[in-house]
Amino acid sequence: MMLQKFYPDETIESTYGIDFLALYEEGYRGVIFDIDNTLVPHGAPAEEKSIALFETLRSIGFHHMLLSNNKEPRVKSFADAVKSEYIYKAGKPGIKNYNKAMERMGTTTDNTLFVGDQLFTDVYGAKRAGIRNILVSPIHPKEEIQIVLKRYLERIVLRSYEKQKAKEK
Repeated sequence: MMLQKFYPDETIESTYGIDFLALYEEGYRGVIFDIDNTLVPHGAPAEEKSIALFETLRSIGFHHMLLSNNKEPRVKSFADAVKSEYIYKAGKPGIKNYNKAMERMGTTTDNTLFVGDQLFTDVYGAKRAGIRNILVSPIHPKEEIQIVLKRYLERIVLRSYEKQKAKEK
C-alpha cells in the first residue's frame, strides 16, 4: 500500500520513555533527534529533562545530533544547552542531512536511530535514508497552521498503520 512508506518503524508516547540503554546494547551508536515537539514544546528552550537526557546518552556512549528544519538561532540555542552538534534548515524529508549527520557522528544506517514527531518530514526522511525511526507523540498541541494540516493527514496514515499492526498480531 502507498501509505506504508510513511509508517514509522515504531511508536512511543514520549522521547523520554525510550530505553536508550537497551538500544545501545542492541548495537545502536548514534541518535538523531528532531527538536520541536519531540524534545520540548515548539519553540521552547531546553528543559532540565532534555539536558539530563543528553547527559545520559553521553554516559551510555551514544553519539547524537539535532536535525531540524528550523533556523539556526533556534537550533543553536537548544543545541548549546544540551551540548549537541546540530544541523539547521535540514530540508527534511530530503536525505542529504540525515547522511551528513551520520557522517559527522561516525555512524552508519545500521547503527543509527532517528527520533521525531512528524511522519511526513521526520519518519519519511529517516526511512528514505535507511535509518530505523521512532515516532513520538507531539509534546504540545499548539502548532503552526501548516503543521496542523499535516497532522490531519498523519492521522489518516496512522489509522492505516494501526490497522496493519492489528492484522499482524
